[in-house]
Amino acid sequence: MSDWEFGLLDSSALGLLGGVLGALVLASVIAWILGRKMGATSTIRNLKQRINAWWLMVALIGAVLAAGETLTILLFLVLSLLALREFITISPTGRADHKALVWLVFILPPLHYWFLWEHWYGMFSVFIPVYAFLFLPARNALAGETKGFLQRAATIQWALMVCVYAISHAPALLQLPVAMELGREAAEGSAPGAGGATGAHLLLFLLIVVQGSDVLQYAWGKALGRHPIAPSVSPNKTWEGFIGGVLSATAIGAALWWITPFSPLMAAALALISCVMGFAGGLVMSAIKRDRGIKDFGSTIPGHGGIMDRLDSLCFAAPVFFHAVRFLYA
Repeated sequence: MSDWEFGLLDSSALGLLGGVLGALVLASVIAWILGRKMGATSTIRNLKQRINAWWLMVALIGAVLAAGETLTILLFLVLSLLALREFITISPTGRADHKALVWLVFILPPLHYWFLWEHWYGMFSVFIPVYAFLFLPARNALAGETKGFLQRAATIQWALMVCVYAISHAPALLQLPVAMELGREAAEGSAPGAGGATGAHLLLFLLIVVQGSDVLQYAWGKALGRHPIAPSVSPNKTWEGFIGGVLSATAIGAALWWITPFSPLMAAALALISCVMGFAGGLVMSAIKRDRGIKDFGSTIPGHGGIMDRLDSLCFAAPVFFHAVRFLYA
């Protein structure tokens, strides 16, 4: 590992991003060849849209990591707000909830991410699940509308937990004790190249494993999928796709042990846990979409749907991965 860093990216992280870009080049070439052979079918158009969106998403995450921790946190704040907007749009809220929604969207998320930016872990960890959890239904009750109160209050709390609290654990990886400790060692010269980039290594590991699992589950499911896991929830999620995708992504995680503080076996175990949790997140969000009678949360990302359609797996995987690493490497 080299002894220089560019923002939160060092040579190892840049090499990893280079490998991802190489995979995207290969995917683009394959899509072009399939397009030449099969013509402009809806499947091919969707495939190209997905790949083009991945180019933009990888470029964006690389740019903010290069710019530093503040912009990385700001990016995830924006993603949380966009996801929150999508979630509330399909939720059964009404005029009586408007003042609570002002708190939900404009006050609580920025405050929560400010605690993260300040490295105030105590408030970051309890602000939403304790204080916001108790405050929001109380604020809603002051509106005086009791019809559907439980459903409305629970929906607002769930939206904040999933779209803000859960997702924020991804940038919180930058501040894990193991990352900060390696950073101090690097500054003292005992661990060249670790520095502030160590947290970026953890974030990239999680993103590659979880998002890679999504892609690989899709590919395995298309190739071999025969037995749906929950056909009434998501008929396209099959046991073949789940097993093939999770095992493949776990192998990728094990192969990436060198960019983390983990051993190969621990990297595989944490990747496996993250992939299973990511699948659970996708399944839960599919159930919500079925309940609301929609196909996607939105159309922000061509070929993927809305922000929550892309972050559904991360919102379940990020907090579990964060706390597992924090517990094991505190």
